[in-house]
Amino acid sequence: MKSAYHLRSLPLAQKALIISFLIILSIGFFTGLGFVSNTTNANPKGIESQYLGNESDDGAVMEMKFKKSKREMLTIIHTHTLSLALVFGIVGFLISLTTLPKRVKLFLIIEPFVSVFMTFGGLFVLWLGISWFSYIVAFSGFLMTITYLLLVFLIFFELLRK
Repeated sequence: MKSAYHLRSLPLAQKALIISFLIILSIGFFTGLGFVSNTTNANPKGIESQYLGNESDDGAVMEMKFKKSKREMLTIIHTHTLSLALVFGIVGFLISLTTLPKRVKLFLIIEPFVSVFMTFGGLFVLWLGISWFSYIVAFSGFLMTITYLLLVFLIFFELLRK
């Protein structure tokens, strides 16, 4: 992954473009996480009730939720997989232009795609009725978020480094 170009050697205008893009992208990314937290309480049980419903729960339910239809699941998986592929494709390309060691770059480029697959593939498996997959979805979503933060931090570090 040797490149003749590195982020830190870009002209100021291109650095400003990348920084601006990453700030707005991050606002969108974390707004989405806020929505996930709001609808699932960011835990496996909440994920399970969001996609499988909670109408059979005998306890006091603050909000009644019903199992998502196949159409809803396909829409959620389709839109998130496509958009996150683009997000991590662009961010992965930017990380490939850093001076990080080759193995670190390779891990940081591939891991988000594995997390996207596990998160949204896991949601479909959960929807099929294998409820313990909510733990895999929660873990892979957490890992995807941590990796995103790390990627953006490392890109900023590289851009702002002398």
